[in-house]
Amino acid sequence: MKRKVFVSGCFDMLHSGHVAFFEEAASYGDLYVGLGSDATIFELKGRKTINPDAERLYMVKALRCVKDAWINSGSGIMDFEKEVRELKPDIFFVNTDGLTPAKQAFCKELGIELVVSKRIPHGNLPARSTTALRQECTIPYRIEMGGGWLDQPFVNQFAPGSVIVMAIQPQMEFNHRSGMATSSRQTAIRLWHTAIPEGDRQELAHTLFCVDNPPGIRIISGSQDHLGLLLPGINKLNYDNGYWPVSIESKTDRDTLEFVQRHVSLIALPPRRDNYSPLSNTDVTAEKVLELARQTDRIWDAIMKRDVGEWGAATTASFKAQLAMFPNMISDEMLSAIESISGRAGGWKISGAGGGGYLIAISEEPLPNAIKVRPCLD
Repeated sequence: MKRKVFVSGCFDMLHSGHVAFFEEAASYGDLYVGLGSDATIFELKGRKTINPDAERLYMVKALRCVKDAWINSGSGIMDFEKEVRELKPDIFFVNTDGLTPAKQAFCKELGIELVVSKRIPHGNLPARSTTALRQECTIPYRIEMGGGWLDQPFVNQFAPGSVIVMAIQPQMEFNHRSGMATSSRQTAIRLWHTAIPEGDRQELAHTLFCVDNPPGIRIISGSQDHLGLLLPGINKLNYDNGYWPVSIESKTDRDTLEFVQRHVSLIALPPRRDNYSPLSNTDVTAEKVLELARQTDRIWDAIMKRDVGEWGAATTASFKAQLAMFPNMISDEMLSAIESISGRAGGWKISGAGGGGYLIAISEEPLPNAIKVRPCLD
């Protein structure tokens, strides 16, 4: 009897990369496909699908390599739980960017083998992704490497401090509400469509900051998002009692950025929940702000010295300094993800304001099946 293989995803704008993924999965047994509903895709990606779920289901079911398919009944990144428990597959087949601690724990609970795709295009066909086909948008995402919250005056009023940010290429579509400046990036896309216009990048970032924070808005989106999206390379934004940095230190040389790229990995977590509130139960004091600022300086100095061990240790210490002020940033699932890499990574933190998103790991060797990022050089 052939084994049952399950895959799950959006599969919008069906292309040859999807078909190659299905064929690779089907090489392990009878293939069953669970598609995310239109509502789930909007929840995760912050956008509508090009093709509605009924149309996506029709196309996937028409593929010869697919035994059966359906629309998953749940929501979020684990929208398939009910169907998988009923199907009882032997294998759960995933892409690298779909490999999450929650899926690993789920498969372990049910005794399902988790297999990661090698992403092999069919024959001589080029590699395809929905992100690339959707639009040739070159506007980067932002990854915060340390010091988050120090761009907010209610924090940096106690002591000056820095936030380290890096613009990364949009090689994949990062989840909405996941600490990668996706909301500010969507504002940039509304303003400039598919590319950052010519002009002074700091002035453009200031424009984006103002559009993102119109008069009367209750919660101000920190300028690390806008500067992190628009400034190439890795940048140390130095704040002192204000929303805008008093100075910026930048590194855009290829040697530094290749060093950072080699040692940073992302592990996907569920996005922040709608009711997530990092600003409740806070304890912001001068002593704790100074500790976060000190550890962020350690991160920058370690990167400049190419010291991966010190960089990792400082990253973990910086994250702990954040948690001392904002304990709601962490969750049980994040703790499980940290435990899963603790023997292989020298340091870690959670993307952005926490509550979900991505675990950012610093390691000597690349973490297997993790998401790799590519810094923007210009």
